[in-house]
Amino acid sequence: MKDKVTATKLAELKRKGVKIAALTAYDCQTSQLLEEAGVDVILVGDSVGMVKLGYENTIPVTLDEILHHVKAVRRGLGLGARRRPLLAADMPYLTYELSAAEAARNAGRLVKEGGAEAVKLEGGMEVAPVVKELLRVHVPVMGHLGLTPQAVHRLGGFKVQGRKAEDAEKMVTDAKVLEAAGIFALVLECVPPDLAREITHKLSIPTIGIGAGPHCDGQILVTDDMLGLTGGAPYSFVKRYCDLRSMAAQALGQYCREVRDGSFPAT
Repeated sequence: MKDKVTATKLAELKRKGVKIAALTAYDCQTSQLLEEAGVDVILVGDSVGMVKLGYENTIPVTLDEILHHVKAVRRGLGLGARRRPLLAADMPYLTYELSAAEAARNAGRLVKEGGAEAVKLEGGMEVAPVVKELLRVHVPVMGHLGLTPQAVHRLGGFKVQGRKAEDAEKMVTDAKVLEAAGIFALVLECVPPDLAREITHKLSIPTIGIGAGPHCDGQILVTDDMLGLTGGAPYSFVKRYCDLRSMAAQALGQYCREVRDGSFPAT
């Protein structure tokens, strides 16, 4: 597919039963690679805090930090007809919760200054008024339910959400309210597969899963995780397609040895 991916294009893919491939990017080179690979959606996630900035979770990430990375990712993408992926940016913690007007200003910066084509925010029916305000100023909005990392302290850690019947019922209700408010897609993170399937079937907008099973309309992973760049054991839902961390460590070690034994640079 070579057509530019837009919010309306994603809805069309759902209607046609074509799965959506989404990944994260935080820099120019990665966005170029993702575009060349044919990724549909590139998300500049607040996961940058943990993956690139060394934070314990996503909460410390600021709007200026996200904006910095959005600009870098946008510069890596093609121009005009050559630019295919939809570029979305996370709205960090406390950039949209306090007032709809402040949320609109912050989202507007990500679009106007950063070049984002949409924003993503976490939460259920409580953020529906914010969604409507962002749409009023022409900013497309992606929702996010399930494990919402900005609420990690309230949730008691990074764990599956929606296992209890009442929690599952609320998530279905939240999804419907967000759809009615105008979101164009919904990320479902760490949700039981049966619940993700139910939500997917009940919405006309696409769902994009991460740790939510195979029934969503698309999937997203942190690129550094699936490429094996992050250290430690990956989350159970992450498939590592290669082990770039080990390959890089081997190459770097070889460089150090060759510098020290004099074989690099060659005479």
